[in-house]
Amino acid sequence: MLEQPLTLPCGAVVPNRLCKAAMTEGLAHPDGSASEELARLYGVWSDGGSGLLLSGNIQVDGDHLERPGNVVVDGELSESAFSALAEMASQGTRAGNHLWAQISHAGRQTQKIVNPSPKAPSAVRIRLPQSQFGEPIALTGPEIEALIERFVTCAVICKRAGFTGVQFHAAHGYLLSQFLSPLTNQREDEWGGSLENRSRALIRIVKETRERVGAEFPISVKLNSADFQKGGFEFNDSLRVAQWLAESGIDLIEISGGTYEQPRLLDLEGIEPIEEQAIARSTMAREAYFVDFAKAMRDSLSIPIMVTGGLRRREVMAHVLKTGAADMIGLGRPLCIDTDGPKALLQGAETLNRYEDNLSLLPRWLLWLTRFNTIRTLNSFATQFWFYEQIAHIGRSGVKNDELTVFSAAMAQQKAANAWMKARRSL
Repeated sequence: MLEQPLTLPCGAVVPNRLCKAAMTEGLAHPDGSASEELARLYGVWSDGGSGLLLSGNIQVDGDHLERPGNVVVDGELSESAFSALAEMASQGTRAGNHLWAQISHAGRQTQKIVNPSPKAPSAVRIRLPQSQFGEPIALTGPEIEALIERFVTCAVICKRAGFTGVQFHAAHGYLLSQFLSPLTNQREDEWGGSLENRSRALIRIVKETRERVGAEFPISVKLNSADFQKGGFEFNDSLRVAQWLAESGIDLIEISGGTYEQPRLLDLEGIEPIEEQAIARSTMAREAYFVDFAKAMRDSLSIPIMVTGGLRRREVMAHVLKTGAADMIGLGRPLCIDTDGPKALLQGAETLNRYEDNLSLLPRWLLWLTRFNTIRTLNSFATQFWFYEQIAHIGRSGVKNDELTVFSAAMAQQKAANAWMKARRSL
């Protein structure tokens, strides 16, 4: 099953059913242009066997980054910046696979170090203790119209640069997800209120992009199955939006879930949720976090569905595909280390490693401290930085770092972020 090609509604063919899921890289130059490290990284991942690669966040606004080091395409690029983006696309498709640009805007989830007063659908601050995020400012109507054009223009430029498709990020609490949720979108104009109004920006972006890129270019959307917060974006809302997206001409929908306030399904298990999980513990315990949601959507959607989250064993992936719950399998963290993991699965390997099970900032004899919320949160973020630093090391050298510790990774990532922001401010 994994080796079978997937023909998309637009006619494009993905060589197999494995996708390197979008993961933040933090490797762009301070001016937001793609770097040599990004080209090297995506070349390595191209050689790794995935039929499809999704880039990390390519931002449409340099003042609203998900983290320091994001690629920025906020309008027409200089000749050198365009050439760098084209080189990233060229290396990322050198093995005959697809590389799609994931296009995003962080909205209120922009870190203070980047922007202390980010724009968002409504002025609703993130409810986290000791928040790293500032007080958001509500977007005006003209600003929303301008942002829609930025998303579309970014897609057009990425196509011109050689990316073979695009994915609009409408999950995980970023800007387009913020528009969809009644918790973060409290507007009373045509952009808020009803689900139709809350999804207006996303649907407009998809429709206008389709008009500009043509009928044969793949367009995807990453959509929350739910926010897992009381009063937030719910599954029935997600299903309806998915149907509208299909009618608008997308070729694949990736099912995900959660936000920074409810991050358990974002691989930050150490952070206590704001609300109780609106999902059965049995579902959380399964290897594929979002398969049940994909199954529920399958009867109402004819377009291909992709699931990402926790998948490690080939037999589980094959079962998901065979039952029709999903058409594409997304792989994330394992490919930060085993870059040839997809090729190994296609050749019969039974499983990918779960490196996160053995990672900790604390020595084993101090792990009992993780029962305290603050320590557990710190430990989870430090573990996340270990994967970030592995990505960075592959970008720099082409190989993983077998000697990397969680502590050294956290220190390296913090140092790199500070240096990047200092350099960006000096531009």
